[in-house]
Parts: sequence; C-alpha cells; structure tokens
Amino acid sequence: MSTATQQAYEVVIGLEVHTELLTNSKMFCGCANQPGAPPNTNVCPVCLGLPGALPVINQRAVELTAMTGLALNCSISEFTRFDRKNYFYPDLMKGYQISQYEYPIARNGWLEIGHNGQRRRIGIRRVHLEEDTAKLTHRVDPVTGRPYSLVDVNRAGVPLIEIVSEPDIHSAEEARLYLMELRTILQYLGVSTGNMEEGAFRCDANVSVRPVGAHELGTKVEVKNMNSFRAVFRALEYEAERQLAAVARGERIIQETRGWDETRGITVSQRTKEYAHDYRYFPEPDLPPLSLPPSWTAAIRARLPELPAARRQRFAEQYGLSAYDVELLTASRAVGDYFEDVVRHFNRPKMVANWMTGEFFRLLNAENLDISQARITPAGLAELLALIEQGTISSRAAKDVFERMFRTGEPAARVVEDMGLTQISDAAALERLVDEAIAANPKSVADYRAGKTQALGFLVGQVMKASRGKANPGLVNALLRARLDSGE
Repeated sequence: MSTATQQAYEVVIGLEVHTELLTNSKMFCGCANQPGAPPNTNVCPVCLGLPGALPVINQRAVELTAMTGLALNCSISEFTRFDRKNYFYPDLMKGYQISQYEYPIARNGWLEIGHNGQRRRIGIRRVHLEEDTAKLTHRVDPVTGRPYSLVDVNRAGVPLIEIVSEPDIHSAEEARLYLMELRTILQYLGVSTGNMEEGAFRCDANVSVRPVGAHELGTKVEVKNMNSFRAVFRALEYEAERQLAAVARGERIIQETRGWDETRGITVSQRTKEYAHDYRYFPEPDLPPLSLPPSWTAAIRARLPELPAARRQRFAEQYGLSAYDVELLTASRAVGDYFEDVVRHFNRPKMVANWMTGEFFRLLNAENLDISQARITPAGLAELLALIEQGTISSRAAKDVFERMFRTGEPAARVVEDMGLTQISDAAALERLVDEAIAANPKSVADYRAGKTQALGFLVGQVMKASRGKANPGLVNALLRARLDSGE
C-alpha cells in the first residue's frame, strides 16, 4: 500500500463489547449464574426454551446495567423495554434472544482514553441488557472423523450487557486502550470479572475506511473471534491494512462478517453481514416495560465507587506518585485498596509504592496470584517497612523476610527474629569490624587515600560480610570514612 493511500484515507472503528454480569441467578429465571459448572446442570424450562415457560426480569441485572451506564457518563432511560431478536442458531434455545433494541437502559455517554500524550473521548452509543446464548463445543469423532457439536445450556440466559461505542476509534492501539479502560471500569464497579479467556468479556469490531475529512462512513466489516487484547490489536491492525490495500487497488469493500484466525494472523470471510431488519425485532410480549424514575437512578448513582480515572488523579495529587506508579497501583480496584490500606498503617506512600510494584508484584506474577490471594496483609507489609525505616533490618535482608512472609503470612518481627536478621546499628559494636577490615586490606586503604573512592565500597562490603549482612550499611560507611579520613 502506498504512503499516499495511507494519508488520503483514515480507519474508522466501532466496538461492540458483551460482558457477563456477576449476578447470583440468570437473567430471566432462578437458575444459578455459573457458566463454568458441569455441563447442563444449571438449567430449567425457561432457559431451555420449553413451551409455556415464562421469563421474569432479574432486578439486580437491571441495576448493574444502569450502574455501568452511569460510570460511562450515559443518560439513563426513564422508559425501557425488552425486545425479541429473532434468528436461528444451535446455541439459541428459544429460536430468539431476549434483548433490547429501541429503548436501551442507557445511551449517549463517553469514555476517555490517553493516547500519544493526549486525552480522547470515545462516544458510547448505548448500553443495553440481554441474555447470553448456550455454549457450543466443536469436536471430531476419532473413529469416523466426522465433526459434531455439544451444547451446554448453563450459559444460556446469563445476564449480558452490550456496550456499543460510536465509530470514534481510528487505530488498533486506540481500540486496545479503549477496551482496557472499559474492562477496568467494569471491574471497579464489580459488575463483571472482565475475563476475556473465559468469555466473560467479548468484543466484536466494525471496521471501515473513508477519505480523510469525509463524514459519511465507508462500508463496514464486522470482525469476530477475538479473545484477548493482543488478538484484538492484531486483528484490527490486519483488517485496517487489508481494507486500505483494497481501496488502493480500486476494489469495493463488501459488507460482511470476518473471523480472526489467530494461527494464520489474518481475518477470513464467514458470511455476509446482517442488517437490523433481518432480526425482525418486536417488543417482548412476555415481559412488561420498565419505568426507571430519576429518583431510582439517583440512588444507583449514589452507590457508584470511585472510578479508575478519579482514583488515578487522586493518587497522583494525594500521594505524590509518578504516573508510572499510579498506573500500576490503580490497574485494579483490589491493588489500589491494598496500597491505601498499607499507607494507613505506614504513611510513606513512595516507599510503599516501591515495594508493591517491585517485590510484591514480582512474587504475585511468579505465583500467578491475584493480590486478594496473597497471604501477607496490608498491616503485615506496613510492619516490615517500619522495621526497615527504624534500622532494625536492612533493605537487602528485608527482601528475604518479605519472601518468607509472602509464602507463610507470618508477622515481620517474628520472621526477622527467627532468621536472625536484626540489623546491627550500634557504633561500638561495629567499630571492631571496621578496624579489622582496615587492617586486613591495606591496599584498599591506600587506594582510597589516593583518591580512588570506589575502594570504600570494597571495604564496606568486607564489613557487611563479616557481620553476615547484619551491619547497618549507612553507619558502616560513616565509620569507615571517619577512620580513613582521619589518617588513623
């Protein structure tokens, strides 16, 4: 593709995100919301789509949808209703999906991302509530070689919200940043796990190209089957390049649905794209419309937690942390809560941040653990940091103490005592070791006095070795300088 084509056309991307809600029961029945349970164990006549079974609306799901809409700066509809979306597929038990079309719960919002040093708002067209489909598992018979599919109805009827962005995204990287921020917001709200690998957070994209400066959208192609942030980035980058190259060759873009092939790194055509009228939407006759008065919406708004953007700003201002530290410590609500709990016990934010983003995150990643699974408590970490600041233990020895605390949950003081790591900060006790190091290393002494200051580090190391790492290095350094500078 020529540079001229790249400059003459821009990529336009809109994202449709489906996320499963963390409710106890399904959307329209009392079955447990546990998609990962043994196959077909959480089912009933309603989610099986049996004749005569009637749905009942899950109130908690409506509340979580409104909460999500508010967090995305949307307006909440005072009138909303459910519709039937009609299509035939083996994972759709009733032959139609209960969704929302004309009157979604939330609409006209925005989400802000940071890209290339600038903040950009991505519009949110709508947030609506629907039910998930069953899960299909595709297999091949080992004897006949014929493919077949198994249906697990546990997921059918699980509450699902669809978040539709405006076509305001212009690169694969912007799409990735949008999805990461959206998932973080959902996790802060506690409405979803946001786990893409388990299917709790799924993304489809509409991609088109148009001349720079044009307002009318080009022919859009829907891209599916992207189950990680990396897959989204690669798929959208490929599809954008494919369309730009096609335009450069004078070809017409076909409206279709394409799937991402992770192995080959390409999108492949699956079917022609459906239009809204193909689904024959009409109001769901078995469910009443809902009235969501302003007083109800105000009560939901009052329950919103501090959201990621607000917490990032507060962490920078209140704790004086760098942008890097702020980003890491607010990536999840649990990590931010842990950090603030430690600071409440030990008010040295930068020191706490250094230990959390360093040793703590290293061990969590090595063990593949979430911070909520860590055995060391915020009070326990604060106790260890206080021992370092008091000079009871050196920073180097503290790493060994922390690793044991991480694995056992023992209090810091007990571990320090048990490991015999209490730091020697008594000058009188260290003077003998300093004198011995000076006497045993006359060449290093001569080098230091000749201006080779690095020789001092060697002598400090000799004292630390003799004390088995227990000596206070700052005090050792001061004692050595005093001895050597005095000419004794």
